[in-house]
Amino acid sequence: MSVDKILDPLLGPSDKGFPQQAPALPRSQIGAQGWSVIDGDLPLPLAVIRQRELAHNLGWMQRFCDERGIALAPHGKTTMSPQLFRRQLDAGAWGLTLATVGQARVAIEAGARNILIANQVLAEADLRSIEWLKRRHADLRLLFLVDSAAQVALIEALQPDTAFEVLVEVGVPGGRTGCRTRDDALALARRVKASPALALAGIECYEGLGAQAGDAQDRQYADALMQRFTEVVLSADRERLFERDQIVLSAGGSAIFDLVVPGLKPQLARPVLGLLRSGCYVTHDQGNYTRLVSLVNRRIGCDDTQGLQPAMELWATVQSLPEPGLAILAAGKRDISYDLGMPIPLQWLRRGSRALQPVPSDWRIPGMNDQHAYLRGTLGDLAVGDRVVLGLSHPCTTFDKWRWMPVVDEGYRVVDAIVTCF
Repeated sequence: MSVDKILDPLLGPSDKGFPQQAPALPRSQIGAQGWSVIDGDLPLPLAVIRQRELAHNLGWMQRFCDERGIALAPHGKTTMSPQLFRRQLDAGAWGLTLATVGQARVAIEAGARNILIANQVLAEADLRSIEWLKRRHADLRLLFLVDSAAQVALIEALQPDTAFEVLVEVGVPGGRTGCRTRDDALALARRVKASPALALAGIECYEGLGAQAGDAQDRQYADALMQRFTEVVLSADRERLFERDQIVLSAGGSAIFDLVVPGLKPQLARPVLGLLRSGCYVTHDQGNYTRLVSLVNRRIGCDDTQGLQPAMELWATVQSLPEPGLAILAAGKRDISYDLGMPIPLQWLRRGSRALQPVPSDWRIPGMNDQHAYLRGTLGDLAVGDRVVLGLSHPCTTFDKWRWMPVVDEGYRVVDAIVTCF
């Protein structure tokens, strides 16, 4: 697929949220149609991205990294949007992080030339695909993770023409992937150094699964992990195990990314490239990450109003008022995340009105079905046909429910659009 096709695909009425009577349009023409969410020009439910907050978040995270002397490789699995990939790269990102080779291809087709697959790659089809991508793009640099001698042996069995660049992953007991101890990680680094099929480019870890939204607990968890990470890095450096002129050190999810930054800048025998991999920052949210990043803001001396801002919302129609204190919204698990918390009512709009109103403090969504959400609280004069604006608690699992999303200005006029490639 060409860059033009992946950045400017055709959208039409078969795509959820697209006006049913409108002709199919290239993505680049959506912002010129004069559509308004408030005026009801697009069918609901509808996920939207707020233009001003999106631009703010892109700049905020890039400045955070620049000011600390580290590079940003945003995790693309959050959005899988070529348009947002390009905006992250244009804002100054070193490259992009992905979870699979298939995802990496989308990022490459969107223009990324530095790729980190923050996952173990070992299947023959995936390894052959990496070789093919590197032949197709001579300027491509692609790294992935290793965490076992068994994985190394599978890669060696392919007898690749050129060595794959890899990072040894440092994990945590009871966690996900990664070497559990310093000794295990060093033994694997030595094994990689001895292999003609691999080249040790650096060390990686992931701290995000330990975030608990408690400052003391989060610091303790991150410090313990980064201490072990640093021990592996320093030992590998002393043994001259790294095989590139610049050593890549990477960590950083979207929750406690500030706590790992100091560990990405050690003084080593060779220059260091510290890579932060946060991804959810691009749209942030109104729930889970708002709670977690408020602690980041306090640690770095940033007012919440100046930090990351929620940029994504879901609009839904009041479908039914079957009993007092209960409204059924025509949106559900197929439309918005629910894995890290239920949607959060933010505003509502009376049918026929253009004036959004804040919701009462007791409005809440305690449950959802595939296509319905249960809104409970003091509903007052809320009526069938009114609209409710919902916030979310996990952008990753909202993006994957939409093939496209309109980008709106502060008056909810559609000014652009993004697509996703899940």
